[in-house]
Amino acid sequence: MFRIVEKKQLADNIYKLRVEAPRVAHSALPGQFVIVCTDEYGERVPLTIADYDTSDGTVTIVIQAIGMSTRKMCALGEGDALADLAGPLGNPSEFVNIPLDELRRRRYLFVAGGVGTAPVYPQVKWLCEHGVAADVIIGAKTASMLIYTDEMRRVADNLYIATDDGSEGFKGMVTGKVRDLIENEGRHYDECVAIGPMIMMKFVALTTREYGLPTTVSLNALMVDGTGMCGACRVSVGGQTLFTCVDGPEFDGHKVDFDEAMRRQAMYRVQEGEANEKHKCECYGK
Repeated sequence: MFRIVEKKQLADNIYKLRVEAPRVAHSALPGQFVIVCTDEYGERVPLTIADYDTSDGTVTIVIQAIGMSTRKMCALGEGDALADLAGPLGNPSEFVNIPLDELRRRRYLFVAGGVGTAPVYPQVKWLCEHGVAADVIIGAKTASMLIYTDEMRRVADNLYIATDDGSEGFKGMVTGKVRDLIENEGRHYDECVAIGPMIMMKFVALTTREYGLPTTVSLNALMVDGTGMCGACRVSVGGQTLFTCVDGPEFDGHKVDFDEAMRRQAMYRVQEGEANEKHKCECYGK
């Protein structure tokens, strides 16, 4: 059992859980993920690690309550425990293996959307701790849905906010802000990392392709088993079939077949809807 030592609501239906998991905390690196089960009957939910602390042996995960399993997870409180938290799984971000003298000559641009902002944080934090420059764009539909802005300001060289309705920062999509930084502000970047909804990552990759800017995306949302056995996380990258859990979760965004990935992501929508309706009936006695 993995005890929840802190729970905090970050935005509507988005919660941060800090969980006791010493072995995971001591082994984790930016970009890796964990598989979480609420109880013995719970679905295996893949979540990119949002932070880890080796001093107190905790791992932080951020969850959006959108389906049965994630709602059950978000209903837990401080002192409750998760049945299982397996990890760290997947490959760490590629930059952790680049020699520091080379890495410090590079400048990164991170583009985070929605809940994807949380897994961006440990990457930017790691780069900051190692003296590597990184700018961050956080995007959301409206200001009330922004998360991790204070944390990101402490580790990013520059933080830019983009909201669809203009309620905070740049008015428009994150892709518009990418163009603004490159074309109007003359910023140069050596690599872009985009994490967020699949459709956002697709259009960030299409935008950065125009500028010849190498782009990495994280596809952890596709996973089920997390160990390469079930095959549910198959993704086409450069015409080759790869598995998100063991070959990723990060891939070259300019080579990912996003349309195929989005179709795969929608495979169980009917079953999820049926589970939600059953949950409503049980809750309201209808």
